[in-house]
Amino acid sequence: MSNKRYFLLNDYIRLLNTLDPEAKAEWGKMNPHQMVDHMTYSFQLGNGRIKVEKLLSPEESIPKLQNWLLTNKPMRENINNPLVSTTPPEPRYPTFEESIAELYNEIVRFYQLFDAHENLTVLNPFYGDLDNVHYTNLLYKHALHHLRQFGIDVEYLED
Repeated sequence: MSNKRYFLLNDYIRLLNTLDPEAKAEWGKMNPHQMVDHMTYSFQLGNGRIKVEKLLSPEESIPKLQNWLLTNKPMRENINNPLVSTTPPEPRYPTFEESIAELYNEIVRFYQLFDAHENLTVLNPFYGDLDNVHYTNLLYKHALHHLRQFGIDVEYLED
């Protein structure tokens, strides 16, 4: 099992469970509960439960973007994402714990999908068709990005 996969399936959820649901973000508008739902959405994009209709990045920029996914460079704060409302939606589940449990279920579905289909690629609206390695790197970077948002710094893992 890769280090990043292990982190997403185990350490990430453990760290989220230590987060105070009332914690204030160091940047952005989401609270911890909204952030967990946002990450659930990201994993649903990766596991195909939410279908991407079209690529939003210019086709010629995809190789560079996909190469960036394989670096240890972090995501920038306050990234403008046209798929995310400027006003975060209300959480989908009544409790923070239920949202974390649903996120974990989507992470498991993500790896079940890629384990069952070794050569699978899934279209990401910004990075194009991603295989397991590229999508894991994207979701890992995204997870670290939002942990930092709430003051949890994690040392970047190499695979």
